[in-house]
Amino acid sequence: MARLKAARRLTKRALRQRERAFLAEGPQAVSEALATGARVSDLFVTAPAQARHADLVAKAEDAGIDVSLVSGEVMSELAQTVTPQGLLAVCDFLDVPLDEVVKSGPSLVALLANVRDPGNAGTVLRAADAAGADAVIFADASVDFYNGKCVRASAGSLFHLPVVAGARLSDTVAALKGAGLRVLAADGRGASTLDDPATRARLGSRTAWLFGNEAWGLPDDLLALADESVAVPIYGRAESLNLAAAAAVCLYASAQRLFGPGGTAARG
Repeated sequence: MARLKAARRLTKRALRQRERAFLAEGPQAVSEALATGARVSDLFVTAPAQARHADLVAKAEDAGIDVSLVSGEVMSELAQTVTPQGLLAVCDFLDVPLDEVVKSGPSLVALLANVRDPGNAGTVLRAADAAGADAVIFADASVDFYNGKCVRASAGSLFHLPVVAGARLSDTVAALKGAGLRVLAADGRGASTLDDPATRARLGSRTAWLFGNEAWGLPDDLLALADESVAVPIYGRAESLNLAAAAAVCLYASAQRLFGPGGTAARG
């Protein structure tokens, strides 16, 4: 089957880039792809999943999407998971240019520099979506967020907010600052902490949070790009938080000041 062969190619990053298409596995991802109007060309489904998710399959068919019944073995190969959920969609790339994000007047942005783990990247996407962020930007050799593990970890959030791919960090920071955002670097060595009253007060301004690599964080040359470095306080005995947890804490701290009751960018 030509469509199945084409889908198999999308498990490789280079071929995803060439085709500008990726695989979204599971009912949550497929549901969000259909609900948000993402361009879906194919839906592959196993017989058990077709019975469980008849509404999703019918919605795809009504939208003119080619639906193909495949075996569990084929689904495992496509989804690249031990226990696939039986639904997998072929979707067009979703990323947008940096200029589009900047011109939209964002209030809260997550900026990832050299983030390599797809599970972490997808979880940050999910946290940014939940916190009401306006965009997530992947810069400076960060992971391909169309990686299957990243798409699964985002739990559908990949389809909810603008995502920028492959931006140069220095150019991105300059553009965000030029648009009036304050750039805060999340760093354990930060001169201020997230629970400092003065720091929290400043979170009421439009902010881009800069997060670094899981293992080595942000080197000095990247820290220097930020307006300020902020540490997440540790009250217990843990050495640190992992990237996704730290990102969620920082983004929610900003979201409370921006979008919460009386926030400076409160949304109806």
